[in-house]
Amino acid sequence: MGQKDRVAAGLLAIFIGGLGIHKFYLGYNKEGIITLVISLATCGIGATVMSIIGLIEGIMYLTKTDDDFQYTYVEGYKPWF
Repeated sequence: MGQKDRVAAGLLAIFIGGLGIHKFYLGYNKEGIITLVISLATCGIGATVMSIIGLIEGIMYLTKTDDDFQYTYVEGYKPWF
């Protein structure tokens, strides 16, 4: 799958996590589409929840070491939290 930058993923999750852009960046297209649909279909109510989830995931990405991040989210398959 290749290397992914944990800082980029973390910042995407924190600032625009409600749209699921960090999921697409990490290659989790199904989860990115789910996040995007929830945010758009609920006229923004779901975007608040998705943004909180993005904030939590962004913090988790940024607190991991580069090796842990690669092992868990890039090489492994852990699309949520």
